[in-house]
Amino acid sequence: MTSALDQLREMTIVVADTGAVKEVNKYKPVDCTTNPSLVLAALTDPASEALITHEIDAGRSAGLTPEQVTDTLTVAVGAELTKQVPGRVSTEVDACLSFDTDASVARARAIIADYAARGIGKERILIKLAATWEGIRAAEILQNEGIDCNLTLLFSMAQAVACAEAKAFLISPFVGRITDWYKKAQGVDNFAPDEDPGVLSVRRIYDYYKSNGIDTVVMGASFRSTNQIKALAGCDNLTIAPKLLDELDQDKGVLPRVLSPENASGVPAITLTEAAFRWEMNADAMATEKLAEGIRNFDADHKKLIALVAQRLG
Repeated sequence: MTSALDQLREMTIVVADTGAVKEVNKYKPVDCTTNPSLVLAALTDPASEALITHEIDAGRSAGLTPEQVTDTLTVAVGAELTKQVPGRVSTEVDACLSFDTDASVARARAIIADYAARGIGKERILIKLAATWEGIRAAEILQNEGIDCNLTLLFSMAQAVACAEAKAFLISPFVGRITDWYKKAQGVDNFAPDEDPGVLSVRRIYDYYKSNGIDTVVMGASFRSTNQIKALAGCDNLTIAPKLLDELDQDKGVLPRVLSPENASGVPAITLTEAAFRWEMNADAMATEKLAEGIRNFDADHKKLIALVAQRLG
């Protein structure tokens, strides 16, 4: 019997939720997704040490600041990952820019330019932006320039609708973090897969997109268990941490397809103004809290990364 992971690959694009070269080589995903937390982990990964030393030495010679070296290091890690996967590598715009459309666009263009200087075309990269109103507007501008975007920290239908209207290439709804919030709010230890709020959120978004012929890719993210992954089998993409990839690889059970475009319910499309978007987010305590928390945490990890680079620069 083939593994659950191999069965999943037959119906879903599997993305590795890691920046570690060793893990990517082991699981051979189509794409990779990174964020400051994952780049921070790569900084202590022995397999990445030569690359990191090279970037830090080059930055020191060029008189770059720790912030500038951190920027180049992030792209260098992504560039190395493009050699390991046939598809895309997501690279994140600094979380501190999440409420500044112009600055987000400028940073995204700089990331693409840095990749280009390393011989890597924009067709290999996804620019990762937080799905704030400003981040979504930045994605709209970038998409019109032919720069594909991954809208992350997505917790609500309002965010999904706005991302679709902006013609974002891909969205990353965060399954596990939604579930975490509801477990705490309801005082429960667990949910059955078909009752899991994180799973149900992605299923609803997927149904909305397929019902309305929306091309934006739905990539479930932030999983806490293989049961959550199995409950979304058939989703366009799923980004999965190495530990859960290993569990799926060891699982020899039958994996039925759960999601498919043919089963879309036909729910009608809606349009959101900025005021309506902000109202819907304000009305959704979970989405508001988890989006803010995610931005804070990514920013904290970005600052840790800068501090570590500063130490290495001496």
